Amino acid sequence: MHKTLAMLAAGAALLAAAPAFAQTSSAANPEEPAVRAALEHYLAGHATGDPKEFRQAFHDDSRLMWIRDNALVQRSDDEYIGGASGKPAPDEAQRKRWIESISITGSAASAKIVLDHPNAVLTDYMQLLKTPEGWKIVHKIFDVAPKTPAS
Repeated sequence: MHKTLAMLAAGAALLAAAPAFAQTSSAANPEEPAVRAALEHYLAGHATGDPKEFRQAFHDDSRLMWIRDNALVQRSDDEYIGGASGKPAPDEAQRKRWIESISITGSAASAKIVLDHPNAVLTDYMQLLKTPEGWKIVHKIFDVAPKTPAS
């Protein structure tokens, strides 16, 4: 009886520890700094308006897609990067942006990025691949949630 209880207790302890093991193994992925570096170039492009930062983040064949007026809209990376002004947005001091999460499996990764602007919150979902040139964003989808003015 004591042996059975001890085995059940040991099994319960392992099950309880499983999430901690999972978090440790994903956090220790040796590819994460390189994935994060590509995403940081993307964020720097937003902060500075510098197209060179975006070029370092995106693969040459990447696509961007979103919904506008209930219709699917898409743009190439060249069209997106061509819209970079070369300077920070006038309200840059009021903007915040961060990497919410990163998930990596082999040579594929996905990330969630939040861009908190004064009038809207944009949520980007990035798909990245490890190419011969390093980790690159190959696909971006996003949502724009307008902020309601304070009453």
